[in-house]
Amino acid sequence: MRAVSSRCFSLASVTMKSRRSWSVTASDLARNTFNPIRTVVESMKLTPNPEKPMIALSIGDPTIFGNLCPSEEIVEAVVESVRSMKYNGYAPSTGYEESRKVVASYVSVPGATVEAKDIILCSGCSCALDLCISVLANPGQNILVPRPGFPLYRTLAEGLGIRTKFYDLKPEHGWEVDLEQLEAQIDDQTAAIVLNNPSNPCGSVFNREHLSAILQVAARNFVPIIADEIYDYFVFPGHEFHPLASLTNEVPILTCGGLTKRYLIPGWRMGWIVVHDRNEALAPEVRKGLQSLSQRIIGSSTVLQGALNRILTQTPTEFFQSTIAQVYDNAQLAHQLLSGLPGMRPIMPSGAMYMMVGVDMANFPEFENDLQFVERMVTEESVFCLPGRCFDYPNYFRIVLTVPELQLREACHRISQFCTAHYVAPINLGKEEAMSDSHIHHELHNGIATVIEP
Repeated sequence: MRAVSSRCFSLASVTMKSRRSWSVTASDLARNTFNPIRTVVESMKLTPNPEKPMIALSIGDPTIFGNLCPSEEIVEAVVESVRSMKYNGYAPSTGYEESRKVVASYVSVPGATVEAKDIILCSGCSCALDLCISVLANPGQNILVPRPGFPLYRTLAEGLGIRTKFYDLKPEHGWEVDLEQLEAQIDDQTAAIVLNNPSNPCGSVFNREHLSAILQVAARNFVPIIADEIYDYFVFPGHEFHPLASLTNEVPILTCGGLTKRYLIPGWRMGWIVVHDRNEALAPEVRKGLQSLSQRIIGSSTVLQGALNRILTQTPTEFFQSTIAQVYDNAQLAHQLLSGLPGMRPIMPSGAMYMMVGVDMANFPEFENDLQFVERMVTEESVFCLPGRCFDYPNYFRIVLTVPELQLREACHRISQFCTAHYVAPINLGKEEAMSDSHIHHELHNGIATVIEP
């Protein structure tokens, strides 16, 4: 024993002596983790016009302007949870069983009923996505993610050495998935398909037929799906949300959701994973793996877990209807005001909180790309939209639709002024056609100005 102990001590001493200065390096995980939005935005030169107050159409936080707030029932549910003194300690890493039962009841729909054992409570939907990607993929494998798409998928995967491969969404078809390309991207190292519906940044809502077609691709290739449904039921009139898991009896699905967007409480950090284990394809390894991974964060907020029952069962329907009505009105307004601008191609969303606007860069020759376009719009008009490059989709920008109506009108007015100042008509237009185009733009500009001014 002494000889072994002495040898161990000797090896430790040699190891310690190999460090000769305070040069502490970051892990591979830290070095490989990046956020595309922050990377792009931090590289931009954003100097607002000092004569115009800044209007940020870039922030995907519905609470930031103060016009959209949680209902009184939601607030009281948390107050009651705190005052009960029952939820100050640790909970099981996957959440209290009573809280998981409430979520199971809330998310269960015909064709996709679940129990408490199928629910894992997380610290927000981003944490749920992190666990799902981590449990399904190993370094060197790949997951398929939408383009344009929420950049967090790349952030979570690539830091772990998991590759991301894109499948395209088609703007000319309401941002539906290019099904042929999706299937062509699948290989023997594909661990999962990430599907975001309703979509950030597109605001698309897939119909039943299209979702079924996506499921057929997954079934033919035996690839599970991570369904990011954080915007569930946040859809505009004339559209319907279909939980993906309710449309298949074959494809295993890990659904990620939470309170963040629909309940207007993103900072409260309450999300969940719903395990839809078709044919027990995820048992026992994936279920056990999710439980193990959940132990890394010691569970989600216990105060929120204590409030879940009241939040999910007592929040009035009118609250959701009012929120959606405000965002829908803004979507219609922005689409109307931007549609007639030369060089702009806004795509009307069907839900969620965003709109993608295409930019005909050939008509703005002084800008090389959408980044420069957005930078200059900040400099001249103090309106900041996220460039499409943040979502791996250049020549577009995304606007947020949760701002107060007057600010949205003012922002669209400034975007109109910016387009007027920098738009160059196509040189192949005939004289009569060019005059007509100029007349339309002049009338639109005057119309917007009339709406903005008191």
